[in-house]
Amino acid sequence: MENIQHKHVEVRGLKLHVAEIGSGPKAVVFLHGFPEIWYTWRHQMVAVADRGYRALTIDFRGYGLSEQPADPEKDTFIDLVHDIVALLDFLAINEAFLIGKDFGAFPAYMVAALHPDRVSGVVTLGVPFMLPGPSAIQNHLLPEGFYMSRWQEPGRTEADFGRFDVKTVIRNIYILFSRSEIPIAAPDQEIMDLFDPATPLPPGFSEEDLDVYASLYEKSGFRYPLRVPYRTLAVDCGITDPKVSTPSLLIVGEKDYVLKFPGMEDYIRTGAVKNFVPDLEITFIEEGSHFVHEQLVEKVNQLILAFLDKHAI
Repeated sequence: MENIQHKHVEVRGLKLHVAEIGSGPKAVVFLHGFPEIWYTWRHQMVAVADRGYRALTIDFRGYGLSEQPADPEKDTFIDLVHDIVALLDFLAINEAFLIGKDFGAFPAYMVAALHPDRVSGVVTLGVPFMLPGPSAIQNHLLPEGFYMSRWQEPGRTEADFGRFDVKTVIRNIYILFSRSEIPIAAPDQEIMDLFDPATPLPPGFSEEDLDVYASLYEKSGFRYPLRVPYRTLAVDCGITDPKVSTPSLLIVGEKDYVLKFPGMEDYIRTGAVKNFVPDLEITFIEEGSHFVHEQLVEKVNQLILAFLDKHAI
């Protein structure tokens, strides 16, 4: 961890925080989800660097140590895509592996679909190939208290989160999202009300880790994370004929609540996802949660390294 270097790179008019370790000829770019941040990839970055790869991760614009755009309400997922490509250009990286977790899977696959010559392979954790748009998540098939529906409602989440300090919000979300059940509030509840203070932090996530997460979100706040991904998830990304030809790997924890989204498990297990990503390997981890990469570090690292070594031509 102490060997990870940090810098800011100006990309499309914004200074993005970049963490980097390793100096191999093949680059691996890690893309975080929410409530994560660059730090979520700490174990994987060290592992791939030790194997001879150049490992990089960023705080997405508006997150952590990266700058906020001037008008966050105008941003969509396509801004993240453009940032990733511009970062590769700035760093003179012609081609890279992209590894995305949670909503980080969206821009990973979008870059691969729009710029296949820049992507050596894609690995996603928890979330298969999907594109932002009206049908991305079928909110109407879930109760009104579905956490995404609540977080997409302007002002409601700001009030909910605002009752607590940032560290408490991150703790609550991390614990709620580690369960196998989809976070759904009753009509008279908010999402933060689902949290039981007696519940310990999940395996692989310490109080020290929580402090790091909290310090980064204390800097950036939640304005941008509520915009991207949640309030732009239904905005069409403009990709009309999606196809990802690059080799890809999907790692899914059997206890990840995302599997219970309407149609999600069938989409993965029947192989329907391969209609869009033909060269896709799918691996399930029996005890894996939504945060499987922090929970079962060695298992996930082995899967990622095997994939990288197989496709690092």
